[in-house]
Amino acid sequence: MKTRLLAFIDVLRGAGLSITVAETLDAMQAVGVLGVGREALLEGLAAAVVKDEADRPTFEAVFDRFFAVPVRPRGKGKHPRPSDDGNGHGAGQAGGLSHKQREAEPHRQEPSRRSESAHRERERAHGRERTRERPDRSGQRLARQRALQAVPFCEMTAADVEACAELVAELAQRFRAHLSRRQRHAARGRLDLRRTLRRSISKGGVPIEPAFRERRPGRPDLVALTDSSHSVATASNFLLALLAPAPAFCRRVRLFAFVDQPVEVSLESGRVMLHESLDLYARSDFGHVLVTFWQQYEPLLTRNTILLILGDARNNRRPPRADILARMHAAVRRVVWLNPEPPQRWNSGDSVMHLYRRHCDTLLAASNLRELSTALRQTFRVS
Repeated sequence: MKTRLLAFIDVLRGAGLSITVAETLDAMQAVGVLGVGREALLEGLAAAVVKDEADRPTFEAVFDRFFAVPVRPRGKGKHPRPSDDGNGHGAGQAGGLSHKQREAEPHRQEPSRRSESAHRERERAHGRERTRERPDRSGQRLARQRALQAVPFCEMTAADVEACAELVAELAQRFRAHLSRRQRHAARGRLDLRRTLRRSISKGGVPIEPAFRERRPGRPDLVALTDSSHSVATASNFLLALLAPAPAFCRRVRLFAFVDQPVEVSLESGRVMLHESLDLYARSDFGHVLVTFWQQYEPLLTRNTILLILGDARNNRRPPRADILARMHAAVRRVVWLNPEPPQRWNSGDSVMHLYRRHCDTLLAASNLRELSTALRQTFRVS
């Protein structure tokens, strides 16, 4: 059981749950106290390793794979017992067995019992085999997910994009859990280690009274501008899908897609819906996008706004209008730019990333799913 439990913990970690060594020991102790009854095991392990209710669906899905209820074969019909109603010899022949027949019955039943026992043993063997195979399949699935996260967006095939649908949904759940933890920390501020240690001096060095930093401002507004031109459309669609949990943790969320002009979009049943028509085959024009957005949506850009831009900054040698981005930067709390191209390609050809970079608080690489999800968490970690 110990080996199986450790394998279970490893798969949970691979699925995004943060589980410490102490929590692993708590889980083992819970199993020792509660036993291996399915319901008790489920609740005991959940109490030990699930710190966030947002992680509960992932925990239960992995639990169901590891601790599935074995399918038991239906028992054979039992032979009717001889009648005990005392109706005499005739009744005994009609409803029961004679003395010789009862003596011969165990010999006739023995082969049947051996066959039934062998059948049950085969079922148990098959069950153990399936149990051994499940961790292997889970490991293969996790390996496949890791491989997909490392594939550059520019090299993804249609099959890769389709295979990423389930993975993106899981990453969105992890992002939701990240935002939930961040919100709890913001409720009272983060631990101030220096002040805590200073207070502990008068208590013999024991940090009895922890000190916390001042509470952060309330929930931010999020405005996202995503480049939907052909070269980076895959990254843009994945970003919008990952932002699905954001409205629950932000005061206001507004999403925009652009090629040569900005168009507001929304997520409906997991699909990106354009509020106006957008020419996806137009030539990218970041300068015109910035000017139009500033003219039409300037009121959205306040000191509480995080402006998140995803784009490769390839402007087809048109006026970049970095001065407009400078105005936006002065108006908002933070400007974060995610570039879906590898850093070695920035500022090459018609890329003007160096002109926009000076007006961004943060510039992050987002050339694959792993980088994109990490960059998104970092965007909100320091906001």
